[in-house]
Amino acid sequence: MSIDSLASYNSTISELNKQNTQATQLKDKLNNTNTSKASDEELMEVCKDFESYLIEQVFKSMKTSMVPESEDDSNEYMQYFGDTMYQEYAKNMSATGELGIAQMLYESMKRQ
Repeated sequence: MSIDSLASYNSTISELNKQNTQATQLKDKLNNTNTSKASDEELMEVCKDFESYLIEQVFKSMKTSMVPESEDDSNEYMQYFGDTMYQEYAKNMSATGELGIAQMLYESMKRQ
């Protein structure tokens, strides 16, 4: 196995661990929110967090489907800052309510 393959493998494992951690944190936050006792602000915050996470995953999937691996910059700094960029895009889209996923989820949870 070449050094490039090891670096790519380590990068992939690191990314999967990071995504797993994010998903676990979001799952814990959702599970610990009692929708019947939560304030409207708490409920909307959880919904926006979910929407932000969903948008971030969509951006990452789009990147992997559009950019061939040979053209992908495997520089660790670019990967880190690229992930940060996707997180910020997702937070901004969720905060502005452009997609409305958080609002629909919030309304659905309030009905229950």
